Amino acid sequence: LVGTGFAIAALLGFVIAYAFVIAEEFTHLRKSKAMVVMAGVIWVLVAIAYARAGIPGAADLLKEQIGGYAELLLFLLAAMTYVNTLQERGVFNAIRDWLIGRGFRPRALFWISGVLAFFLSSSLDNLTTALVMGAVVVAVGAGNPRFIAIGCVNIVVAANAGGAFSPFGDVTTLMVWQQGVVTFQEFFVLFVPSLVNWLVPAIIMSFAVPDAEPAVLQRRAVVKPGGYVVAGLFALTIAMTVSMHNFLHLPPALGMMTGIGVLSIYGFVLRRQELGAQRSSLAAGDMAVQVPEGFKPANRPFDIFISMKRVEWDTLMFFYGVVLSVGGLGALGYLRLLAESTYADLGPLTANVLVGIASAIVDNIPVMFAVLSMNPDMSHGHWLLVTLTAGVGGSLLSIGSAAGGARKRQARGNYTCFGHLRWSWASALGYA
Repeated sequence: LVGTGFAIAALLGFVIAYAFVIAEEFTHLRKSKAMVVMAGVIWVLVAIAYARAGIPGAADLLKEQIGGYAELLLFLLAAMTYVNTLQERGVFNAIRDWLIGRGFRPRALFWISGVLAFFLSSSLDNLTTALVMGAVVVAVGAGNPRFIAIGCVNIVVAANAGGAFSPFGDVTTLMVWQQGVVTFQEFFVLFVPSLVNWLVPAIIMSFAVPDAEPAVLQRRAVVKPGGYVVAGLFALTIAMTVSMHNFLHLPPALGMMTGIGVLSIYGFVLRRQELGAQRSSLAAGDMAVQVPEGFKPANRPFDIFISMKRVEWDTLMFFYGVVLSVGGLGALGYLRLLAESTYADLGPLTANVLVGIASAIVDNIPVMFAVLSMNPDMSHGHWLLVTLTAGVGGSLLSIGSAAGGARKRQARGNYTCFGHLRWSWASALGYA
């Protein structure tokens, strides 16, 4: 159906919607909005094209796409809720302040933040890791924009590389694991190439790190009650998810949602304790304070639904738009055409290397989803290769990964597209 007017209109609509995604930094229109609308438009065009051609099953194809997205949504919802709870309990702030309080000089902190970003991203995901470690760099480099810029580039590269050798490290690796293309244990085969991908540019950039006096810690963050227990529950949830998937062949989303249920029960206990402490404090001070209706104090008793509310819903809705849009284009025949022109004509090695380069320009999620939907006939080693390239290719440009986009918003002008581009050649050496 690729030559029909409906298919051409769908492809053109996808290109226009993605142009809005790329231009988000300038238009300030959330990237999910155009993609969610276009997903609906594309599937309407698919249904009409199928009906005109007398082909049944358009609705069944759509249900299959929605089912695949539902698994991804539930998994990420649980993981992000855990991460937000750790943030609310002050665990990440405590890590940041511990590093600053040790009095490390900028060059030492450059390497420490890179190592931590590399390993933390394998469980926290590259986006969260970039935000947490980026906060350390920004705090330490106050008044030293050159250090902040180079430190942020290092963290983005390290977070993307560390996320490539774990199914929990990036959405692309999660999709590969959920589809059963690569097993949990096999991801660790990618550890050495992922490490090389970060170490090569890190060594080069380390010579340009400016020296300065270590930052002085004004005030140390305190972990709220239950913070370390939540971290333990998160680790147990990951272990349970992997075990249920490996031994019982159940979807990973089930294990993560079971874990979030455990967290909600523990959250109930935490909330009761904090409400009791709040009442005792008021009673001891005999404070008959009239609190205005709708007033939201800075320190409120724990509520797991606040952690859920703070999930990156824009990102999750963007995934919905991408998954359904790419699936719709596949239903019209474009992915088969793309597979024939890349994997069949160029060969899997060249095609998989180009996937990583494309992910730096477009974004690794639609690119990887397209590869999984095409399901090209290639060896298991090549599936590992494309998992690696799609994960680390986004480090070539700041717009190529969620970690890079998040760092730009957080660094307030000290980390920019052009600042990252200055070191793209070093990232390219690591990628090669």
